[in-house]
Amino acid sequence: MQEFKHYQLSNGLTVLVESNPAQVSVAVGFFVKTGSRDENPAVMGVSHFLEHMMFKGTATRSAEDVNIEFDAMGARYNAYTSQETTCYYANVLPEYAPRALALLADMLRPALRTEDFTTEKNVILEEIAMYMDRPAFTLYEAAVQYYFGANPMGHSVLGTRDTVGALTAAQMREYFDSRYGPENSILVITGCLPQDEALALAQQYCGHWVSRPATRTYLPVVAKGQRRHMRNDKITRHHLSMLFPAPSRQDPQRHAAGLLVDILGDAEGARLYWALVHPGLVDEVEFSLNAQDQLGTFFVYASCAPENAVQVETILRQEVGRMWAEGATALELERFRNKAKTSTVLSSELPMGRMRAIGTRWQYMGSYCTLAETLEQLQAVTCEQMRDVCRQYAWTEASVLTMGPQEA
Repeated sequence: MQEFKHYQLSNGLTVLVESNPAQVSVAVGFFVKTGSRDENPAVMGVSHFLEHMMFKGTATRSAEDVNIEFDAMGARYNAYTSQETTCYYANVLPEYAPRALALLADMLRPALRTEDFTTEKNVILEEIAMYMDRPAFTLYEAAVQYYFGANPMGHSVLGTRDTVGALTAAQMREYFDSRYGPENSILVITGCLPQDEALALAQQYCGHWVSRPATRTYLPVVAKGQRRHMRNDKITRHHLSMLFPAPSRQDPQRHAAGLLVDILGDAEGARLYWALVHPGLVDEVEFSLNAQDQLGTFFVYASCAPENAVQVETILRQEVGRMWAEGATALELERFRNKAKTSTVLSSELPMGRMRAIGTRWQYMGSYCTLAETLEQLQAVTCEQMRDVCRQYAWTEASVLTMGPQEA
């Protein structure tokens, strides 16, 4: 029988354990409430850089030791950094759960050696250069900065060549000390590990961490409804992006907003697919929801031949405008709700999926939700609730940024 336990160590570390004897593996994940929005402009990119440095060794392990030990366990492990979260995780067979937790906990207190920092900086700079060769990524980075302006939500997760190039190991250590305290972290353990054993391991490997309180600053965002074009003669396609306000991760409307964007922009069978992809007017179109901490944005993206730019934007605006004016049909809601429920169930069948779902929800909501409760929330969404989202968040306030080889 599946059981959940919330525990807090004396140093402030939140430990969440969902034990399920029916599963045959264990997932361990550390969620740190820090990302590019928590950086000052001078050190933009330090969160992502620090994620890399976590794999470069500790006081007792080298970078090679870390990788060999994960491989010896047969672990599936990785990490990711976003605008507001950095997560480190591993999925292992149950007999290796203590070793995986011990290794991840040790990694979360890294050596941050200057020689490793200097070497890894070149890797980060190469990664930035690689992504900047991708027009869609370049446009997205510029669009977010254009929309948020001076708000730190507009910071690049990767940082820039200038900010990463100028970053010092001392600045990284200072950032680590200010953001990686146990009070700002969540340990999530899911799968077939008994709760008592999981909590004992958490105490053993994390109980000695020193308390380091951290806070997050929330600045207002004012939608400006502005427009700009970036001419780029090195590319052959026209790229369009639009951002406008949406429900936050904490907003009870987030499920209705999520289904709304699925009906409009899902990869298969959505309205924008039939209006733009099926007739061959675009090679890609996206309508997505970025529900984040205390704020959210709808993001629209399309790429097409320059000669189709005006037609594509006209159709896109017509389809979004029609949804905002008329709403979705009951049949559309049922179709895409079933897709969302299926996706949720499939991801939750593995401990890794439950670990991510539990950690993400707790970081934003401070609460636990079973799979059945999540499915009930999706089932409860109505067409009227989606129309409420449209009434509250005006797409006509969108900031539009385009890029292509032609003039605006």
